[in-house]
Amino acid sequence: MEAISHRIQINDTTLRDGEQAPGVVFTLAEKCAIARELSQAGVDEIEAGTPAMGEEVVEGIAAIVSEDLSPRVTAWCRLNEADVDAALRAGVKHVNISAPMSRLQMRVKLKAEPDEVAARVTRVIGYARDKGLEVALGGEDSSRADLRDIGLIAGAAAKLGVFRLRFADTLGLLDPFSTYEYIKRLRDETDLPIEFHGHNDLGLATANTLAAIRAGASAASVTVLGLGERAGNAPLEEIAVALPRTADARTGVDPTRLMQLCERVADAAREKIPRAKPIVGADIFTHESGIHVAGLLTDVRTYQGLDPALLGRGHRVVIGTHSGVAAVRSVCASAGLDLDGPAAAAVLARVKAIAKQTKTLVPDARVCQVARQEIARRREAETSESPRASLDLRLHP
Repeated sequence: MEAISHRIQINDTTLRDGEQAPGVVFTLAEKCAIARELSQAGVDEIEAGTPAMGEEVVEGIAAIVSEDLSPRVTAWCRLNEADVDAALRAGVKHVNISAPMSRLQMRVKLKAEPDEVAARVTRVIGYARDKGLEVALGGEDSSRADLRDIGLIAGAAAKLGVFRLRFADTLGLLDPFSTYEYIKRLRDETDLPIEFHGHNDLGLATANTLAAIRAGASAASVTVLGLGERAGNAPLEEIAVALPRTADARTGVDPTRLMQLCERVADAAREKIPRAKPIVGADIFTHESGIHVAGLLTDVRTYQGLDPALLGRGHRVVIGTHSGVAAVRSVCASAGLDLDGPAAAAVLARVKAIAKQTKTLVPDARVCQVARQEIARRREAETSESPRASLDLRLHP
């Protein structure tokens, strides 16, 4: 298999957009710890916060900058000079300056029309560039914008040397098909590299991000576990693992670091990782169904689309109401208990009864206990039957 050479940049915004999830608050120590985990995982960029929110946020961003991590650290700014000044106090060298792209947001937020927004972009980004900052243009509400308006505003920013345009599906309204078409058409409107920032209101943030990459976007804006406002954002772990399989692209993310990273963020956010959460859920490589387990025990490819070894994990067979004989024999064999077909069937019947009664899985230790009881019962039965067989032979020659 040829190596995938198409490299996608991963911009993680857990510390900015992720912390905007209701009730989520990261301490300074937690922010720095998460930033270190992100760096070790191999993300390219950390969007560390919004300096305009106050000096405490400025101090937090500055602390992350002082960690001297591999990813570039950026700050998110609104379209005004005061936000740029706050970012400068935080010590960043890169900023994302966001401008509304839909006419609805232009008029509500800035009381302006597209040409006026383009002029304001020229003024504010020019100010940031004069201060020595590298600038990415953020396109808020791009998915509801006229692409000609985005082209006009992006063109003004491009003249000032911005390094990227963010296409934001701010309200999570797109589907993968429309996302693909939007990004394809946007590439005709601007020569700037495009980053896609997708929200998950329709449950399509991952699919939309992958579609954007296939259409030519070169960067993905994500959060760990999809943490973020409302329904959240495209999850870092899903994008990093799915890209090589669906979009002929790769990232710098180390899949074996994702579990630890997600656990760190979940702990700081006081959230539990759902057991069925793609990529990092506890149960995604766990199998109970007898049909599935029998297939896996013969050839793991039978019911394996994603190799758990990629994530530093492995398959797990559990026993419950849907288990089969092959699973029971496998669990018992791991404990050195060899069951023939009838014995395994008897053990299976007993553990299924236990599972139905308790409405839970049956622990391996309990399965093995039942197996030992069944083995002992059968031996006792064989012993008690032997003398009777001899006596019958003497009485009936």
